[in-house]
Amino acid sequence: MSPSVSAPSVSSAPGVSGVSGVPSAHASTTVSAPTAAELLDFVRRSAADPELIASLPLDPEGRTWVRLEGPGGSEAWLIGWPPGTGTGWHDHAESVGAFLTAAGTLKENSLAARLPTDGWKTLELSDGVDRERELTLGKGRAFGRNHVHEVLNESTGEHAISVHAYYPPLPRIRRYSRTGPFLRLESVERPEDWQ
Repeated sequence: MSPSVSAPSVSSAPGVSGVSGVPSAHASTTVSAPTAAELLDFVRRSAADPELIASLPLDPEGRTWVRLEGPGGSEAWLIGWPPGTGTGWHDHAESVGAFLTAAGTLKENSLAARLPTDGWKTLELSDGVDRERELTLGKGRAFGRNHVHEVLNESTGEHAISVHAYYPPLPRIRRYSRTGPFLRLESVERPEDWQ
């Protein structure tokens, strides 16, 4: 999610509620933290809801998003990606997460390396740490804490739509620039920066 792009004023979406996605009078008041696998299951079920996907307003120039009610207190988003848009390199700090493509195709570039979480400005990455995934309709992935990646819609003419979930709700997003093997920490954003 890129908090720097304007978002519609919708705070939740139809068809997604409760811990399991279905309201229940018997729901426990104690909810355990959702795992990355449970978040992936949630985004998969949400992406399969045609009414939910159709509810997202699409903008021809900037990404749009609608906040969803994620499982177990997680933060969840339905995101629209115009052709040629992307997030830039970033991580979600201490949150685990998952995302899945509900329309179009997304590309994820990621690093298969554990980076120090704090105390650095520039790192030289080793050879072989780059990973690339093409995520077509119905394809997604879960990821752990401090996962550094960028997500792109490389299409020249087609919007993509995806569903994302994070737990705990995003405490911060660290943004990076990348030049060859060098990764540089550029900024740290907190929830108050994008709400």
